[in-house]
Amino acid sequence: MNTFAGKVALVTGGSSGIGRATAIKFGERGARVVVAARRERESKETVDMIKKAGGEAMFVQTDVRIASQVENMVNQTVKEYGRLDIAFNNAGVGGIMARMIRTTEEIFDEVVDTNFKGVWLSMKYEIPVMLKQGGGVIINNASIAGVSTAERLSVYSGSKHAIVAISNAAATEYGRDNIRVVAICPGWIKTRMTEELRAQKDADAIIQSSVPLKRMGEPEEVAEMVIWLASDAASYVSGGAFVVSGGMGI
Repeated sequence: MNTFAGKVALVTGGSSGIGRATAIKFGERGARVVVAARRERESKETVDMIKKAGGEAMFVQTDVRIASQVENMVNQTVKEYGRLDIAFNNAGVGGIMARMIRTTEEIFDEVVDTNFKGVWLSMKYEIPVMLKQGGGVIINNASIAGVSTAERLSVYSGSKHAIVAISNAAATEYGRDNIRVVAICPGWIKTRMTEELRAQKDADAIIQSSVPLKRMGEPEEVAEMVIWLASDAASYVSGGAFVVSGGMGI
């Protein structure tokens, strides 16, 4: 299935979890994939997985909190592949669970700089390329915490609400330029970010009681939403927050 033949897809946070699953699916469907993340070894593993599946991919080491590295990420994409059709701005951190007044400034800065500033910087450098080539698709990874409240995750939730807001703003600003921008809002997915929850003795009971589908999601299930949103099948979809949560938090 060559849904994205001839297209170039950039995935931040592509070293594991949702980012890795999505990067692999883009590669399997014909896109040339740029895997961007801080962790080199894991990212190169993702690239190898894409190549073994018959796809084409490259790695650009990137910390999305740093403007020069984000600019380089986009420049290297265009230098290698000549264009940028799809960007999945997925890189993010969870911080720690704590009541608001117990959250340190250091944690605040890390969470907000990675989750919100990282998405803003990514779009800042991705959009000019898409403007020059006549369009593109940007999908920003928020969270179910970006459309609902999250107890003891005030800063994380705030950063994810901000991603939904800036995605809608970008969709409004650049829709006339044939650039679609949407946010996705995953719930509890089996990734590094939920390892602490899954390690708890009562994890199954928590999931059963809070998720209507009574299970955590797989990274590949979120990736399928990203793939659809990036495809021509979603050509009239721009703006909004698409929840992938098994019914949690809606």
